[in-house]
Amino acid sequence: MSETFDQARDDARRMRWWAAGVAATAGALGGLTLWGRFSADVGGTVLALDVAVALLSWLLSPLLLWRPVGVTLALTVLGALSPTATPAASIGVLQVAQRRPFRVAALVCAVGVASHVVQGLWQPNRGISFGWWLLLITLGYGAMVGWGALARARRELLWSLRERARRAEAEQGRRIAEARMAERTRIAREMHDVLAHRLSLLATYAGALEYRPDAPPEKLSHAAGVIRAGVHQALDELREVILLLRAEDTDEEDRPQPVLQDVPRLVEESRDAGGQVELRDETVGASALPAAAGRTAYRVVQEGLTNARKHAVGRPVRVVLEGRPGARLVVDIRNPLPEGGAEPLAPGSGTGLVGLTERVRLAGGRLDHQAAEGEFRLRAWLPWPA
Repeated sequence: MSETFDQARDDARRMRWWAAGVAATAGALGGLTLWGRFSADVGGTVLALDVAVALLSWLLSPLLLWRPVGVTLALTVLGALSPTATPAASIGVLQVAQRRPFRVAALVCAVGVASHVVQGLWQPNRGISFGWWLLLITLGYGAMVGWGALARARRELLWSLRERARRAEAEQGRRIAEARMAERTRIAREMHDVLAHRLSLLATYAGALEYRPDAPPEKLSHAAGVIRAGVHQALDELREVILLLRAEDTDEEDRPQPVLQDVPRLVEESRDAGGQVELRDETVGASALPAAAGRTAYRVVQEGLTNARKHAVGRPVRVVLEGRPGARLVVDIRNPLPEGGAEPLAPGSGTGLVGLTERVRLAGGRLDHQAAEGEFRLRAWLPWPA
């Protein structure tokens, strides 16, 4: 609010200075014209008219900044009565050309030339013929219109360039904000995929220790060792994500990424944690699967196993991989729904499947998940070019 007030105050001050400059210029030129009329020894009545017109033109000249067309036409009428109004009328034509469309400036210019025709017929110039005098007047008015139109075009060009630069800057800012948001979403998805799986395994082992404190010492020691190793792996994976967040120029592809052939290792980790996971791999030529599709399939299986551990503890999980080059890769994960009232092993954010759906969509595939016939089904279709 204060900036708007300051801007208005600066504009008002600038207008006052411009008005003072216009008044000074019109007054000086009108005074020189009046001195020339006095030196030409014109009649007393005509000289009195010249003085009155010069004074009135000088008083009207500051108003050209606020009402250029109307004031210029009034000065043009005065110019038909006396040449002492010509300087102020010429300044008015220049103002109209600078601030109004060209057709308006041309019309005002024509009215000005017509008023000087009347002036030349009523008070002929004794030092030059009427024809040459009218030609000079026309050229002068035409120069004022051209000068003003050029200044107006330059001002509009500068304004358009500033507006274009402002829009380009705003667009650049918008693109940067969108890129940052996309990067944050990608990093959040990566953190979820990497850490949720690892932490769910740790929660499974910790739950076993909590509910089976009477287990043999060697099993307790084994579970504690798995938890310790899992914590170290989770910290290493978290460190990788943080490095990805800090290093803007780091390419995700520069780091080792999981592929479809790593799914058996993922299943084995779940089995080691006590999960009942059945894997049926019916793919043909898995090594020919593009890395991006293989990484996405791995993340689908990882998310499915993580959700099963969280929400269906102790329930069997079946993972089926089907596909071949030239067809498509199908990832199907199913597990029975938890028994009524069963609490999840670990709280979930509810955004894992949302991010996974977006990841599969970006890979050119489709993801579907639903609870039907007493089981939860997660199914993904990914393109597999020949």
